[in-house]
Amino acid sequence: MSTTPKTSEPIPPVDAGSQPIGTDSPSAEVGNWFATQIANLGEFAMSRVTAIGDVSLFSLRTVGWIFARRQRREVLLPAFYQIGVMSLPVVALTGLFIGMVLAVQSYAQFKALGLETRLGSVINLSLVRELGPVLAATMLAGRVGSAMAAELGTMRVTEQIDALECMGANPIYYLVVPRFLGCLVLIPALTIMADFMGVLGGYLYSHLLLGIDYHHYWENSRAYVDAFDFLMGIFKSLFFGAAIALVSCHHGFHCGHGAEGVGRSATNAFVHSFVLILFLDLFLGIWLNNVHDFFRPEGPRRLL
Repeated sequence: MSTTPKTSEPIPPVDAGSQPIGTDSPSAEVGNWFATQIANLGEFAMSRVTAIGDVSLFSLRTVGWIFARRQRREVLLPAFYQIGVMSLPVVALTGLFIGMVLAVQSYAQFKALGLETRLGSVINLSLVRELGPVLAATMLAGRVGSAMAAELGTMRVTEQIDALECMGANPIYYLVVPRFLGCLVLIPALTIMADFMGVLGGYLYSHLLLGIDYHHYWENSRAYVDAFDFLMGIFKSLFFGAAIALVSCHHGFHCGHGAEGVGRSATNAFVHSFVLILFLDLFLGIWLNNVHDFFRPEGPRRLL
């Protein structure tokens, strides 16, 4: 029986537009790039929301333990000493030089306007309202905040915090609350020291080196700087101290592994504390200025 060979049927032409897009086509690459960017954006947003939630819960637990149990004196006093007493020299020196720098930078402009005698009002008002609290908080974040994050981070890496939890002790009560109270209570004293040294530095430079009459210097300061300005700086410093303690202790508690994690937590503690200080300074400054203008019927003060 003979078989005839089968002839292959012709393959019909395929329209190029109907072919599925390959993974190597430009359209697929653009689509994958957009999908990756959207995924990264979503991951970043979720991480930020999670971080804010963690800090909020950490802060609520810290505040709750303040009222839940009384702190022991032998735990509070060392924290107060490290935060307050050891920070006085650097805060005082910083305030002294900032007052002098203000006098140096402001004198030329005031002299051009013939208002040298009003230099003291600008220096002292800037110090007690803004520079004193912000500089004291910055020094506290750099000297104390980083140290707290590094210390607690080392305790986390060496499992000392885990050991406290295994023994039934709450680490927030024993480790965080004393540091939080130290920053909250002592940063007003550091702010007062920064204000005093800044005012002193500005006066000494203005009177001794620039030759401004001391009577006009202090009279203009008294006329334009009142108790509200001083209390405004003290009030803002309370929020700065609380923010420094909570952010630094939170970074220490959630430290990464190894020495690199400890160093990163100390760095992030200072950076995030400093950014939060500036944000709080702006927000509280706007709010307190509105409060001041609302309760003062004569309107805003004019220095010039």
